[in-house]
Amino acid sequence: MKERSTAVDMVQGPLVKNIIRFAMPVMLSALLEMLFNAADTIIVGKFSGQHALAAVGATGSIIFLITSLFNGLSSGTNVVIARYLGASENDKVQKAVHTAIFTALVGGIFVLAVGFLSTNAFLRGMSTPDDIIDSSALYMHIYWFGAPFILLYDFGAAILRSRGDTKRPFYFLTIAGILNVLLNLLFVIGFRLSVAGVAIATVLSQMMACFLMLRTLLTEEPLIRLYPKKIALHKEILLEIIKIGVPAGIQGLVFSFSNIVIQSEINKLGSIVVAGNSAASNIENFVYIGMIGFSQAAITFTSQNLGAKKITRIKNTMLDTLLLNCVSTFLIALIITSFSGTFLSFYTNDMGVIEAGSVRLQCVAFWLWLNGALDIFVGSLRGMGKSFVPTLISLVGICGVRLSYIASIYPIYGTLRALYYCFPISWVLTGLVQGVLWIIEYRRLKKRFSLGATE
Repeated sequence: MKERSTAVDMVQGPLVKNIIRFAMPVMLSALLEMLFNAADTIIVGKFSGQHALAAVGATGSIIFLITSLFNGLSSGTNVVIARYLGASENDKVQKAVHTAIFTALVGGIFVLAVGFLSTNAFLRGMSTPDDIIDSSALYMHIYWFGAPFILLYDFGAAILRSRGDTKRPFYFLTIAGILNVLLNLLFVIGFRLSVAGVAIATVLSQMMACFLMLRTLLTEEPLIRLYPKKIALHKEILLEIIKIGVPAGIQGLVFSFSNIVIQSEINKLGSIVVAGNSAASNIENFVYIGMIGFSQAAITFTSQNLGAKKITRIKNTMLDTLLLNCVSTFLIALIITSFSGTFLSFYTNDMGVIEAGSVRLQCVAFWLWLNGALDIFVGSLRGMGKSFVPTLISLVGICGVRLSYIASIYPIYGTLRALYYCFPISWVLTGLVQGVLWIIEYRRLKKRFSLGATE
């Protein structure tokens, strides 16, 4: 069957050109999503005040903590289906598609229940300031109703990405994002619903993205088409997804825990600092644009080339994505930190909030290219089917370093700047170890396929 133009050929042809072709829609999707999220934060900050801005910002680390396991499983879905596609194991591709959707349905209900029931405990445990805790709880209680739609979209996008189709997820996010902004303007400015309005708009836009994704999968080419009657759990496929996805999910889970510890320290400094951190984190997300696109390319290209036994292309994929990722991340970070005050002024007129936000951008956002290099090593290793050891290294190197730093070095200085330095320090140490691990695993892989690999 002839490939549709939406798919990128990952196992032959010019590598850099195909990586960029694959990554660009992912990057544009990320850019749009961040622009729409920024619009949410700007609208609530400008029209509902700094307390509403802080209330929404205080929820991010909790949301990521509860959803991280299933984020990992969606990544595992991408790796497994891409490998089956590269090896032309069509029957397994179909089983993986329906196992993924089953997992998304069950996982969405699970996240909804756990998130809704645990929200208040998390907010109290994180020392959320009294003047924003009720608004934060309201935002999260509404947000969790969108969890099933988020997971269905994410797993659906992973299915499309596995065959090189990154364009249609971009189109769907564009439509959903525009809807989100329009609903924010209606609910926050028109109906004056503040944080509740932002949450309702988010859930409705997530429903739209989910609807568009499912409609596409139901009419897709037979190889990856979704047949509702076939939605079921295939144990052997799920185990493959778990093998890759659970370590990634656990990594996200523990990362979130370390970020919750950091957020708790920020919360102790008052709602102005929380608001500044919220606005800066929102701006900081734009630095991840290249990182998201090229790390996804590293995972998916590596997986397909592993299935096709194109070993040299695995090495070249890592080197090309590493260079592209670091350069793009550094350039975006340089622009953002150079004009930090201007960007922060879009979110608030409070100089205290702007000052606090500028500290984060200087100490964290500027150094995100280090995290970009780390992401490529880990993504390539996962594409090679190695997930447990990279996860273990990241847990020790990222979370262990940050928690040890907060417990020992940060109390000596006690400043916001000193707190934020735990991020780049952890990226440097962990990135060095992951780079060495990649060299070791690639040499093992090359040796294993040396007799039968086709280049």
